[in-house]
Amino acid sequence: MTSLEQSPSAGTNGSVGSAGGHPLDNPVYAALTGPHAHLAETLGRAVRYQPDVSPFAALPGEPTEADWADLARLTGAGSVVTLSGGHVVPPDGWGVVQRLEGVQFVESGVDFRADEEAEPLGADDLPEILDLVKRTQPGPFRKRTIEFGGYLGIRRGGRLVAMAGTRVHPPGWTEISAVCTDDAHRGQGLAGRLVRTVAANIRADGRTAFLHAAATNASAVRLYTALGFVLRCETPFVVLRVPEHAGSAEGANR
Repeated sequence: MTSLEQSPSAGTNGSVGSAGGHPLDNPVYAALTGPHAHLAETLGRAVRYQPDVSPFAALPGEPTEADWADLARLTGAGSVVTLSGGHVVPPDGWGVVQRLEGVQFVESGVDFRADEEAEPLGADDLPEILDLVKRTQPGPFRKRTIEFGGYLGIRRGGRLVAMAGTRVHPPGWTEISAVCTDDAHRGQGLAGRLVRTVAANIRADGRTAFLHAAATNASAVRLYTALGFVLRCETPFVVLRVPEHAGSAEGANR
């Protein structure tokens, strides 16, 4: 964990200040104060992924004014930050750049099935991955997002045309993310095959798969439901702009 100040102690479920709540109630926070601490930057109780890994940040449940101030200092005046979960009503001075209503699904009866065409993707495949992401827009993907691991792809004619991988990792859970298919190869079931394979790998590691989708993305919701995922909750994703007058954590040990 990259600390700007000493991080508070984690609770028994790996989440700081969660008051015994479920890790998926605040999965980014549970991940960054637990299994993904090595990818975190922290200031007080505010946490975020290292910026070249992911744009997501998090605060504990029922954040205080001091928590919001720490998040502002951590991310920097005028910057943008993406939050999810129940703490998305910011104090005065924070600007809402975008709000997306999302849904969270958990695995329940998925037909775990390794697909022989699904090949592991790594750092050497990053140019192709970024090209596919640019064409399909599955969500935030940065130059070190590949470090989340678990990425699999399917090729046609040597070209990467479909992909799925993992992202947030709260204790006991792993999120399936970056599910995308090139437009020319949609309707062939490639996304479903990859999701099943990623889910099988998650289960083999002793964890349970979950995922998110935009509530308005009917095709994704249909796919995940058909694969055996069930709706757990609705959850907003909010992109915020930090107040211009926020302090700075510049010079701290990162």
